[in-house]
Amino acid sequence: MGLARFGRPKGAPEGQLSPNLFVANCGPAVGLSHDAIASAFGAFGQVKGVYAADDTGARVVVSFAEEASAQNALNALHGRPCAHLGGRTLHIRYSVLQPTSLGRVNDSVEASLLDSELNIPGLYLFHDFVTAEEEEELLAAVDERPWKNLAKRRVQHYGYEFCYETRNVDSKKNLGEFPAFVPPILERISMLPKREDVETIALDQLTVNEYPPGVGLSPHIDTHSAFEGLIFSLSLAGPCIMEFRRYFEGDRPPRTSSSIDIETENSENNSNFLRRAIYLPPRSLLLLSGEARYAWHHYIPHHKIDKVKDSVIRRGSRRVSFTFRKVRTTPCQCEFPQYCDSQR
Repeated sequence: MGLARFGRPKGAPEGQLSPNLFVANCGPAVGLSHDAIASAFGAFGQVKGVYAADDTGARVVVSFAEEASAQNALNALHGRPCAHLGGRTLHIRYSVLQPTSLGRVNDSVEASLLDSELNIPGLYLFHDFVTAEEEEELLAAVDERPWKNLAKRRVQHYGYEFCYETRNVDSKKNLGEFPAFVPPILERISMLPKREDVETIALDQLTVNEYPPGVGLSPHIDTHSAFEGLIFSLSLAGPCIMEFRRYFEGDRPPRTSSSIDIETENSENNSNFLRRAIYLPPRSLLLLSGEARYAWHHYIPHHKIDKVKDSVIRRGSRRVSFTFRKVRTTPCQCEFPQYCDSQR
């Protein structure tokens, strides 16, 4: 369930009745599932839904079918410990559901923990690809090198520089050899199980991204003409949710500007594409190949917290990703020409 938009009635007294209650000190971040909250408040009347009130995970809105039920719950529970919710003292006030912007999509897709749950051909997730000690060493290595500032995040490029204006690389401008911390990762990639094709591919481009809390990526497919068929992304320091969209035949995604930091992931109707999501924990390696690489748009929602299996996981103070690719030198002849160079 996505973030519903609630607020205090404008121009109305503080105590104006409403069937919706804003409840603080309550939510998955403090160990209370939405089901448990609905059950506890259900003692006062029919609960239509429990919604995250913001991105903290510790404030919710309980929506009743009747105003009287909300009034009884507020009078009984406000400022008092609730035995059915772990004895937590709840702070409650009235709230109202406010209209969302036209076309805004507030629902979220459930995030999977395993690649096998997604049913996206060519997508693989390898947990604990590096150790915690190796993670610290890699972060220290990139922090010793200069960062390039974009609108909302920082990047480093090795091998070849990715140009965000053209969504491509200049294959004639090689940046030189990879730094010393890269070859051990490439060697480990070449030994991945069940992937014979990784033994022969010579990955020659690396983009390091640093994301502060709340910053993600807009939906895109890595440019077909720029990179070959295997893309590897190593997550370090912090977790995130990555979502995927497969547009139906004949439908095209909305065009974005050259920046991939624009927050447009929910600006369209979701009836014309399939959606999937997976949780990327720190130290995991994601592989996109085949259909997953060429036909599914991927993006990172602009959130500070992510909901995974009814748990709230707060993103860290930073998330760093290492994305390895092979620069293409011949025309793309993949099985998905309808998605060629569509969004990056």
